[in-house]
Amino acid sequence: MEEYWLQEVKTLINIWFIAITSICYCYFIPAHISHGIPRLLSLLPIITIFSILPLPISTVHLAFPTFFFLLWLGNFKLLLFAFNRGPLSSKPSLPFVTFISIALFPINPKQHSNNKLLPYSATKSFLLVLKLTIFAEIVHVYPFKDNLHWSVVVILYFTHMYIGFEFGFALTALFVKFLHGYDFELDPHFNEPYLATSIQDLWGRRWNLMSSSILRATVYNPLRTMLVPSLGKFRAQLVGIFVTFVVSGLMHELMYYYLMRVPPTWEVTWFFVLHGVWTAVEVVVKKAVKGRFSLPRAVSWPLTLAFLVLTGWLFFIQPIRNGVDAKIISEHSILLKYLGLNQG
Repeated sequence: MEEYWLQEVKTLINIWFIAITSICYCYFIPAHISHGIPRLLSLLPIITIFSILPLPISTVHLAFPTFFFLLWLGNFKLLLFAFNRGPLSSKPSLPFVTFISIALFPINPKQHSNNKLLPYSATKSFLLVLKLTIFAEIVHVYPFKDNLHWSVVVILYFTHMYIGFEFGFALTALFVKFLHGYDFELDPHFNEPYLATSIQDLWGRRWNLMSSSILRATVYNPLRTMLVPSLGKFRAQLVGIFVTFVVSGLMHELMYYYLMRVPPTWEVTWFFVLHGVWTAVEVVVKKAVKGRFSLPRAVSWPLTLAFLVLTGWLFFIQPIRNGVDAKIISEHSILLKYLGLNQG
């Protein structure tokens, strides 16, 4: 087992060496080519490389961030950069290390006159410790999950995924702080998604905000702008919302392929299609009532949670069918054992 993990880490190091070298090329060559099609053509080799790099990794906890950082966020940022948009396009040009950091990691610096890296407050630190404790307890519950109702398992899996993401992003923030000794402020990645009072609130303002931001910039905004002349602002907004969710579903489908290496069965795409339709319905209803009526939080919060749980099986069914959940649980147990949090 130790040899397996050692080989995986060696593979990961090689992949990230190639990734860093590729972004160095982007900084020194495409950055000086006219934006538009010429710059896009110069970036296509790197986009292709980023699409291949995650394939050699089989460990879920190493494969997922590599896919997410490089193939999803990295390639989308490069597509924006090709047309002089997005976080990599800046005047004056970004410093070399900053350019590489933004291209390779889920960070997006805000532009303020008095920037500073957002520190973890005492409250945030306490919440992080609490969430990690919950995370460890969830792993301890997994051996008994076959005796639990499917809705409870879905909640456990969503909670597991959320805390895992947040912890990973927290480590990324610390790494960026180590790289950047100067003022640097990071956008938050999550905003307590368990408090969401609507599906629009969940995906737009609370869950994985970096993905929401990059999808908004690469899919929603261009599509809406293109459709406004023919459909009008409101209909263009609805189409933009739906298509953005479909693209997100397809990216998750691709991610599942990289993690499982099996043909897609489209359940996760349907999950995002349903959430896209429901988000569009929420927008239509809000426009119809024009602020004259709104559900109290005591009603909207459980309704949102119920919808998420009821559709959640579509998100998890393919990984469960292919044993990815068992693999993740096994990997977490090994990790927690090394951290001294799992005495089993």
